[in-house]
Amino acid sequence: MKILRFVICIDDSGYPASLELRKIYEVLTDSAAEKRDQIRVIDESGEDYLYPASSFIRIQLPKNVEDAITKAA
Repeated sequence: MKILRFVICIDDSGYPASLELRKIYEVLTDSAAEKRDQIRVIDESGEDYLYPASSFIRIQLPKNVEDAITKAA
């Protein structure tokens, strides 16, 4: 799967061990999940899982910031 975008967690209800409020997460492309109002996020475990899309806000990062984040991962 390819990294599509970044989001900030605004609601970790039900997932306190997997998500952190106000943290930036990478989102992977998953069109089937998006049809169910979910997104595939690489969470605190380092693995990708489905979460409610309403728990996140999509953000646009400057290219140099995006590069720095993806290289650090």
